[in-house]
Amino acid sequence: MAERGVDMSALPQEVREQLAELDLELSEGDITQKGYEKKRAKVLAPYLTQTQNLAPPPAYDAQSPGPSSASAPEPGPSNSSSSSSRHRRTRRPHRSGGTRDERYRSDIHTEAVQAALAKHKEEKMALPMPTKRRSAYVQSPIDNCTPPDSSSSSDDEAVSSESAGPQQSPDTWINSSLHGSSTSSSASSTLSHGESRPTQAPQPQSQQVPPPPAPAHPPHSHSQPSALAEAFAQARIDPVGGVGPPDVPSQSQARGSRVDLPANAVVRGMSRGQSRSSMMETADGVPVSSRVSTKIQQLLNTLKRPKRPPLSEFFMDDQEEIVEVPQVDPNAPKPEGRQIIPVKGEPLGVVSNWPPALQAALARWGATQGKSPALTALDITGKPLYTLTYGKLWSRSVKLAYTLLNKLGTRNEQILKPGDRVALVYPNSDPGMFWVAFYGCLLAEVIPVPIEVPLSRKDAGSSQVGFLLGSCGVGLALTSEICLKGLPKTPTGEILQFKGWPRLKWVVTDSKYLTKPSKDWQPHIPTANTDTAYIEYKASKEGTVMGVAVSKVATLTHCQALTQACNYCEGETLVNVLDFKKDMGLWHGVLTSVMNRIHTISVPYAVMKACPLSWVQRVHIHKARVALVKCRDLHWAMMAHRDQRDTSLASLRMLIVADGANPWSVSSCDAFLNVFQAHGLKPEVICPCATSPEAMTVAIRRPGVPGAPLPARAILSMTGLSHGVIRVNTEDKNSALTVQDVGHVMPGALMCIVKPDGPPMLCKTDEIGEIVVNSRAGGNMYYGLHGVTKNTFEVIPVNASGTPIGEIPFVRSGLLGFVGPGSLIFVVGKNEGLLMVSGRRHNADDLVATALAVEPVKTVYRGRIAVFSVTVFYDERIVIVAEQRPDASEEDSFQWMSRVLQAIDSIHQVGLYCLALVPANTLPKTPLGGIHISDTKQLFLEGALHPCNILMCPHTCVTNMPKPRQKQPVGVGPASIMVGNLVAGKRIAQAAGRDLGLIEDQDLVRKHQFLTEALQWRAQTDPDHTLYVLLNAKGVAVCTATCVQLHKRAEKIAAALMERSGINIGENVVLLYPPGIDLIAAFYGCLYAGCIPVTVRPPHPQNLSATLPTVRMIIDVSKAACILTTQVLTKILRSKEAATTVNIKTWPIIIDTDDLPRKRPPTIYKPPNAEMIAYLDFSVSTTGMLTGVKISHAAVSALCRSIKLQCELYSSRQITICLDPYCGLGFVLWCLASVYSGHQSILIPPMELESSLTLWLGTLSQYRIRDTFCSYSVMELCTKGLGGQTDMLKARGVNLSCVRSCVVVAEERPRLVLTHSFSKLFKDLGLSMRAVSTAFGSRVNLAICLQGTTGPDPSTVYVDMKSLRHDRVRLVERGAPQSLPLVESGTILPGVRVIIVNPETRGPLGDSHLGEIWVNSPHNATGYYTIYGEENLQADHFNTKLSFGDPQTLWARTGYLGFVKRTELTDSSGDRHDALFVVGSLDETLELRGLRYHPIDIETSVSRAHRSIGESAVFTWTNLLVVVAELCGSEQDALDLVPLVTNVVLEEHHLIVGVVVIVDPGVIPINSRGEKQRMHLRDSFLADQLDPIYVAYNM
Repeated sequence: MAERGVDMSALPQEVREQLAELDLELSEGDITQKGYEKKRAKVLAPYLTQTQNLAPPPAYDAQSPGPSSASAPEPGPSNSSSSSSRHRRTRRPHRSGGTRDERYRSDIHTEAVQAALAKHKEEKMALPMPTKRRSAYVQSPIDNCTPPDSSSSSDDEAVSSESAGPQQSPDTWINSSLHGSSTSSSASSTLSHGESRPTQAPQPQSQQVPPPPAPAHPPHSHSQPSALAEAFAQARIDPVGGVGPPDVPSQSQARGSRVDLPANAVVRGMSRGQSRSSMMETADGVPVSSRVSTKIQQLLNTLKRPKRPPLSEFFMDDQEEIVEVPQVDPNAPKPEGRQIIPVKGEPLGVVSNWPPALQAALARWGATQGKSPALTALDITGKPLYTLTYGKLWSRSVKLAYTLLNKLGTRNEQILKPGDRVALVYPNSDPGMFWVAFYGCLLAEVIPVPIEVPLSRKDAGSSQVGFLLGSCGVGLALTSEICLKGLPKTPTGEILQFKGWPRLKWVVTDSKYLTKPSKDWQPHIPTANTDTAYIEYKASKEGTVMGVAVSKVATLTHCQALTQACNYCEGETLVNVLDFKKDMGLWHGVLTSVMNRIHTISVPYAVMKACPLSWVQRVHIHKARVALVKCRDLHWAMMAHRDQRDTSLASLRMLIVADGANPWSVSSCDAFLNVFQAHGLKPEVICPCATSPEAMTVAIRRPGVPGAPLPARAILSMTGLSHGVIRVNTEDKNSALTVQDVGHVMPGALMCIVKPDGPPMLCKTDEIGEIVVNSRAGGNMYYGLHGVTKNTFEVIPVNASGTPIGEIPFVRSGLLGFVGPGSLIFVVGKNEGLLMVSGRRHNADDLVATALAVEPVKTVYRGRIAVFSVTVFYDERIVIVAEQRPDASEEDSFQWMSRVLQAIDSIHQVGLYCLALVPANTLPKTPLGGIHISDTKQLFLEGALHPCNILMCPHTCVTNMPKPRQKQPVGVGPASIMVGNLVAGKRIAQAAGRDLGLIEDQDLVRKHQFLTEALQWRAQTDPDHTLYVLLNAKGVAVCTATCVQLHKRAEKIAAALMERSGINIGENVVLLYPPGIDLIAAFYGCLYAGCIPVTVRPPHPQNLSATLPTVRMIIDVSKAACILTTQVLTKILRSKEAATTVNIKTWPIIIDTDDLPRKRPPTIYKPPNAEMIAYLDFSVSTTGMLTGVKISHAAVSALCRSIKLQCELYSSRQITICLDPYCGLGFVLWCLASVYSGHQSILIPPMELESSLTLWLGTLSQYRIRDTFCSYSVMELCTKGLGGQTDMLKARGVNLSCVRSCVVVAEERPRLVLTHSFSKLFKDLGLSMRAVSTAFGSRVNLAICLQGTTGPDPSTVYVDMKSLRHDRVRLVERGAPQSLPLVESGTILPGVRVIIVNPETRGPLGDSHLGEIWVNSPHNATGYYTIYGEENLQADHFNTKLSFGDPQTLWARTGYLGFVKRTELTDSSGDRHDALFVVGSLDETLELRGLRYHPIDIETSVSRAHRSIGESAVFTWTNLLVVVAELCGSEQDALDLVPLVTNVVLEEHHLIVGVVVIVDPGVIPINSRGEKQRMHLRDSFLADQLDPIYVAYNM
């Protein structure tokens, strides 16, 4: 940028201030990068013109990490953004704008990382990039690229981008094999909606995709065909594919339009050739015509790649319990040295004039050296603001002490007593006020607790600071007037009550508010004793903030030890850049400096942000002897030093590096020395030190003698470190850690190294351990927390045999390290940054350094990266969260994430669990702008982090999965099992309903042999008895039918059918009607005419494309001769809209039954025998199977009779039905039962509930209904829609106390949670808790169980979920971990027998054993309806015999797993009651890792994972588990769900999720019974028709 030519120092003061202000705004996130650039350019515009004509600026990159990258410019996302990002970095050389956080900078490490990545490059990784809906982008990278500014793009840049091909350095890290090139992958990953591409060499740019911004980087185009062709070749892609046009997602059907959707129509008993042949299929019959399956194929390929050798399995599966067995790696390096001997510091010298207490030193200098400067504070521009002399400091502190003790309360009461704790709340820019307050408290003998200034109610860790204040018993806070004004206030002007804080009284300590003490008042200054002097706060790894109490004598001794170690002299000048409220900033800059009458120049953080060289200038101006800095300050000064030519650091005798204990500090120190040696900096003055709040200063390097050799470095093997041993790195230089020493132990201290966990056992000399210190100069306790104190402050090390080494207690420092040669101390990390993964230790800082060495300039915002671990599935898992630059493209971010994975894997040999990128400036901050790790972790676990990019890698890092179960061949025959059960006293698991018994009146039996006869008989004997009442949404009866009306309507329809030529007796007729009485009349009309009715749900007029093909398919499969329907539907079937979906020219005859002439058929057909087919029942199963079953006349009569007995139905009874009337028990209750039993049915079409939620419950109350039938979807609508309105319903007089039984009709495991919450919600309206029960039916028998009026209440049992996976039932107590409540599916119907059978051996099982439910009953279906009459295909479903036991009886297989358990209850006959428990459909179960999972169990866990997950569904694709979750919250929550879903499935089901798909509400298809159609969902997903918000592929 031309600004490089501007000499910043030559700019006028106000311009520099404006620029500093802008920088501050950007760093605080108050302004965007784009806005920042505009404003900055505007400010500098007048000065640019003058310098424009100067020589071209040197192409200096402020960030060149090493020789390798300086030579080759990195390719940007496009030329424009690459150049603009480069200017941005050089324009503000002093700020790490988007660059690495230089605390971790190390050229050697960068090279190591690049080498490791280069090695990976050869392996051709093709990770599938997540798919994200356009709107889900946080920013669209295209809009955010600042257009290139022509004046700035220097010629050499333009050339380099063209010729970058040959000279690619390892730095051009966009991996060419990753997704081919950026163009092709943006086409394949974000914009294309299901366009299918031919398998030939892909075009460089697919037509439907807008071109990427500016030219894409040519260097990569050559790799494009290879990588993509490879990926496409593995997934066979159908070039024509039955998919809609690109970019128009096929309309995902609305949940409202309940649709039965067969998944590309696999019809039971129908040959495969009949199904849609145009779609190409993979081996398991799933159409592949999309990019989704390509990505899944890529994912499978990445999972096939050899992982690092798996750790030996943690788990032994003893078939019952999974037990964790940690195995120690036999090849791990072990410590071999001798036991360490404690290291002693030099004795603490006694100097005659050392004060007896710190206050005494202040009193002495205040009296004798009053004019001598104590403290100089700087303003925001870095200029001195004021200087506080020792005289002033003394007099003001005395005033404050007097005020605190005497002037706070009313006349006679004293609010503060010596020993009380007081919070000090002062901003970093005001050291003077803080000093006065701190010393004022010491003089008043109250205990100061310095804390950060709270900025808002939502500060990171604010409630934890409240915990600190509470545990210290603080009731009073001192602050300055300016600070008080800035605190957040309530509308009434009071100071906000901060979250978790105790009530505080605020006292302003500005001089004008203080009272001058009377002449005779003197502060009491006792000799230093063991009373607490002050409390320093400290945050633990979990985020808890505790107060370390430091006694008066410890404070004094510490100052003496520091004075001796640092050789402080009276009257020296010290520049302090650190926070003066705690740690080194407080110990050196406030306490020791006063003891030695040092002049301290305090440089606040805000000044450093605006002018990073300010501390160097202060050293130069004041000829300071000592400077206190952090690596960050070294780095900033180094970046900015070209603004200043004439600074000299020759006066420094000691440059104390406060975070020198961070292993990554060594490179900052070296780089700083490199730059500033020319400015007089001597190598021996750099003094790293190690400190901790508990042990205070642990070690510090003493200033060296000029010319003496500098201390050696330790180059350690990271692998060794992870096992806790010290090994000099020899073999793999990539995974080495270079550490500098932090000098010797403090004077007067004793130090040893103990094991960090377990008892404090002394380490061996070559072992890493925690440093523990015994010294009079250390913290005494965590104030107010005695339990925690003992483990930290009173540690007595023990030797190998476990005997204590002495009496004296040591303090744990929290630092991990070892003692090197010459008793030098080396620190390799901190306890709180320790991540224990699979028994190995990794240091969070090391991982941050590796992530930063993967050039993040394009991706990571200002090097802000947090690393922490979460416990998932019995082990710690590593999570990395980084802030993403606003202008980073999706592509760059994903590339960076995949590279970080590889780098950490190579260098640290550890797998990452999750890598997340969040928008810039959104992570919780610590007071000085760092990342608040524990809050970040909390947000991650709560699902409130809102990442914009996420990559989960559970497959690589979860190595402790249980072994897959091998199914054992059953060596025992079914007969032996049965005998074994009998010997064990277990009865065979079978149960039966009551006997149907013969009805006395033989006449009735004859009449009721066929329903047609029953209807005619009722029309004659009781013509005006109303059988049916149909209600509309307003609850008004829109249509009724008496016996005679129904009979006459049926006759009309029969006549119409008989008149038509081409419709013969025994042919199938499709009934296409909305739910109502027309449907019932048409059904009996068909029976009267001798045709076989087939009821079909009509197509949804708003969604023909999705619903009409199902109708067409049933018509084709059933070979219907005719369609009976209404006028409206006739029009729809022949409409243009229908023609776009199906061929309307080939419909069979359509008869509109709305206006038929009044005719009677010549005869009413009577079947020759009862075994003839009465009707066909077609239904789409949840697995997407379309199955039609044949129901005979005998079965119809038996079923109606069974229901009549169970529910005690007779003509004076009324029941309400809110069910879909097209198949199963719903159809039987709607169309058949009333005609048989004569009771009145009030019909409520379920779709009416969507417009009028109270319709069903209101009807129950209005008609005083005792028995009602509904579906789960109806119950769910009422629970969700009316749950909060019970008071309103009560006020409207709704009363449900009349309801005796409310039966949910379903073909699945009872949904206990839903039925329970329904009962609970409507208990207030009088609904009995016992009323709700469930029915169970299947394809082979439409009604097996139905809770009638008699029989005991359904019982509930708790089953161990793990045992179900092994096909066993283990009953446990309620509330046991991993327990699953199951409720009985209703009482078995009269005439029905069930038996539990092993599906493989077909032998009967014992009581409480899991097996397939087989049923024998007069109302079993006769078989599947197939086109070719290939009954033998499925014959075993309907007439199967047991392999042993009772080989005569014919059974039908339901396809459901369940068990029978004999209960303590008795049934109506007085016998003990056998309960049938349904577990789930065999077809639906997922076989994973050799275990059997029921999708509903995994879905239940998923729905609990986050408040924003509504419905969820799971299915498998080639052994990958895919979870689809509907997002109810805002789209920014979408990516939060990915880790939570992965965690919960891993924890509760021991499965790794392969793909997480986040979709809009209503996308998961649900059939009329409220069951999820998972296979249809799977096909839509693979055909890329879901339009998901986000698809995450877990590596």
